Amino acid sequence: MVLKNARILVIDDDVDILTAVRLLLKTEAAEVLTEKNPENIRSILYKNHFDLILLDMNFNSAINTGNEGLYWLRKIREWDAAASVIMITAYGDIDLAVRSLKEGALDFVVKPWHNEKLVATIRETLQKKDGSVPSKSYDAPAGQGQTPFIGQSAPMRDILSKVEKIAPTDANILIMGENGTGKDLMARMIHERSGRAAKQFVKVDVGALTETLFESELFGHKKGAFTDARDDRTGRFEMASGGTLFLDEIGNITLQQQAKLLSVIQNRQVSRLGSNLLIPVDIRLICATNLPISELANEMRFRKDLIYRINTVEITMPPLRKRPDDIPPLAREFALMYAGKYLKRSLELDNKAIEKLRAYHFPGNVRELQYSIERAVIMCEGDQIRAEDIIFSPLETVKEMAEEDDSNFTLSTIEKNTILKVIEKHQGNISRAARELGLTRTALYRRLSKYDI
Repeated sequence: MVLKNARILVIDDDVDILTAVRLLLKTEAAEVLTEKNPENIRSILYKNHFDLILLDMNFNSAINTGNEGLYWLRKIREWDAAASVIMITAYGDIDLAVRSLKEGALDFVVKPWHNEKLVATIRETLQKKDGSVPSKSYDAPAGQGQTPFIGQSAPMRDILSKVEKIAPTDANILIMGENGTGKDLMARMIHERSGRAAKQFVKVDVGALTETLFESELFGHKKGAFTDARDDRTGRFEMASGGTLFLDEIGNITLQQQAKLLSVIQNRQVSRLGSNLLIPVDIRLICATNLPISELANEMRFRKDLIYRINTVEITMPPLRKRPDDIPPLAREFALMYAGKYLKRSLELDNKAIEKLRAYHFPGNVRELQYSIERAVIMCEGDQIRAEDIIFSPLETVKEMAEEDDSNFTLSTIEKNTILKVIEKHQGNISRAARELGLTRTALYRRLSKYDI
């Protein structure tokens, strides 16, 4: 379907939005019909056929559930199963918008939007109906717990090609790579492209679990199994049954924990603490680690039989410095996302800003790029992000200083002092400190233990 031949229906209770979209698409599409009241959708669809429907997520209607968009999407699909719908959402409702994709929406756009991006999304959606472009995998932006997955470089194209082959299977997958390279997002992408996409995706940071919590969290417990077990608890394996279980930081668990995990993976049965009853579980297992394969191969640290169990297929996420072609599109996506969050319109990165980003080696990978762009969006003035607006992670900066002048300072001393300053700045809030330092909470806790802080 070509956009210029398309008939489009726009449904939003904001008259300004309706006017803006109608004027924007007036010269692009064959016909644009707007409607303020969603109660009229059924009669409109009865009288007309539309190639595409733009539907707002929230209305001031009698339904008043906070997710009216999902309600009306279901109704549209009920009245016209072949209807093609793009959801219109505010930044804070992106979780709902992602849910709408599972309900049958083809895409969503976040307001305020860039006109060019909206038109491009509409054009791509119409092409997708004809099968002329492949479907995309969607995840919420990082501000909602996810990072937009963008990979145009040769290394990422190779990985995405591999994912297309393995995602539909139930093969166990081990995702390797440095912190901040997108292992979590890759796991979610594999789940969303699998036959289990409609079921649960359950993530557990096993590296952060203590010895006492490990079994209870993963396998569950019965009331009275230990002192604080006041109620029965379902473990993560049971919660993920039918879906995907993602075990992050798998390389940081002890040999004793590995033995318990191996038994469950082999037998596909769990027994809650305090019970002898074996409960069958049906999961697709994905694991991730930032450890190099050489350390995982050390039998003093990791069991080889467990590696073989979790590593039917291995994916290694390349660091950002090895995929520089992805830096500009990632930066633009983050700029667009945070411009929406902080109510700044039409933010672009100027050429010098792009040059500065491409010249930097990003030891903190995509996560460091994300936070650098967020700070730049907050600090910039006007409609462009300039090179001087971009400041890289202070932790990585002091590492570079140490390399240049290690005659007076040791790297460990500088790192310890930086951690202390950032934690003090955030008044002991570990989550915020870890975010500024470009680390995971688990990695920061390891450093706190290392430096006896």
